[in-house]
Amino acid sequence: MRKIDLIVIHCSATREDRSLTPDDLETMHRRRGFNGTGYHYYIRKDGTVHLTRPIDRIGAHARGFNAQSIGICYEGGLNCRGCPADTRTPAQWSSLWQLVNLLLEKFPGCRVCGHRDLSPDRNGNGEIEPEEWIKACPCFEVKDEFSGTRVTKKKSN
Repeated sequence: MRKIDLIVIHCSATREDRSLTPDDLETMHRRRGFNGTGYHYYIRKDGTVHLTRPIDRIGAHARGFNAQSIGICYEGGLNCRGCPADTRTPAQWSSLWQLVNLLLEKFPGCRVCGHRDLSPDRNGNGEIEPEEWIKACPCFEVKDEFSGTRVTKKKSN
């Protein structure tokens, strides 16, 4: 088994009024030249969690971080106008919460972050700020929901 020390949360950048099946996601990734879906897990709007790449296989989801990470993607991330937004359904939120905690039990000490939090620190102040994000993904503040080892609070609707 490879060493895992990072869990990266992504969104599929799909409008909330559209759907993207696991097969659609795989097709998109293959068109980009990947050997299958780059994320290890994909969470549909109904909360169904799909294993889309075995954990022991290096992902293709966060350049420079794939070797030691697990990628989780949720369906959505764009509002009906196509703008970045936290579109997670309560079922998705619950599934993500459960999956991250399960992975933290299996891989203790992992850091949990959003894809955008891996953007370069262009001003060198030690913090990745919104103006430095390469993309908005996953469209919510992962650090507000997840601390280094356990979930810190639940999403309020």
